[in-house]
Amino acid sequence: LNMSSSVTNISEHLSCPLGFGHYNAVDICILETVVIVLLTFLIIAGNLTVIFVFHCAPLLHHYTTSYFIQTMAYADLFVGVSCLVPTLSLLHYSTGVHESLTCQVFGYIISVLKSVSMACLACISVDRYLAITKPLSYNQLVTPCRLRICIILIWIYSCLIFLPSFFGWGKPGYHGDIFEWCATSWLTNAYFTGFIVCLLYAPAALVICFTYFHIFKICRQHTKEIHDRRARFPSHEVDAAGETGHSPDRRYAMVLFRITSVFYVLWLPYIIYFLLESSRVLENPSLSFLTTWLAISNSFCNCVIYSLSNSV
Repeated sequence: LNMSSSVTNISEHLSCPLGFGHYNAVDICILETVVIVLLTFLIIAGNLTVIFVFHCAPLLHHYTTSYFIQTMAYADLFVGVSCLVPTLSLLHYSTGVHESLTCQVFGYIISVLKSVSMACLACISVDRYLAITKPLSYNQLVTPCRLRICIILIWIYSCLIFLPSFFGWGKPGYHGDIFEWCATSWLTNAYFTGFIVCLLYAPAALVICFTYFHIFKICRQHTKEIHDRRARFPSHEVDAAGETGHSPDRRYAMVLFRITSVFYVLWLPYIIYFLLESSRVLENPSLSFLTTWLAISNSFCNCVIYSLSNSV
């Protein structure tokens, strides 16, 4: 009976969009709780592993993109730690002003952390673009000091862009909708959503598309030139030149391109629903929950891509 009453309390405090009837709602709430707890564990464990690998492998620091990858790992780790908030709220549920403040802070922090990941992916693509298009001057253009300044600016920009949500202008995302106040009292705003899309989502996506398009175009041209040279002058020198040319850069770019692609595949449903709901075209709590936690699951997917794409 105590377990039944506890589950009933959980079902009252959580948004259970798929529930039709009391028992069905309880089952859905338990399913949502399992999803949140599992993702929280995977995100924390996966990103701790990535951070540990970078700490124990000094050779990885020779790659300039390691600065951004480690920043993403720390941001994703904090996402996992932040996800402990809705998990713990299942046991200690607060109401009134405390719930609204917790909801706002939680949604803001998650939005900022994912903005950092998105900006880091864009910076990685620019870094690889410079490495391939300007190989001779790359070391002078990309220095550790400039990389650190860039990372600091990413954090500052991410914190500022979502700050208007604290002053009543829109909602940064659905990450806090596990709380009832977030789901019912904190409404989205089409202008604020457009503001976020124009200043964050769209620029990052355009930069990534532009850079990777030219990266693979240059690598394809380089590979074609190597094949032509091999056909004209079949010698060991040409083979050695081809092996030490852009092929490592292309493989490295492919790994980063997979990470970026998975990021946008998982985040695109969230962004589309965010736009539709802000415009009052579509409102579905179940889609809100599914797209939100699908997007948050990207914080764990990066770790899987690292291990599957690159044994080093």
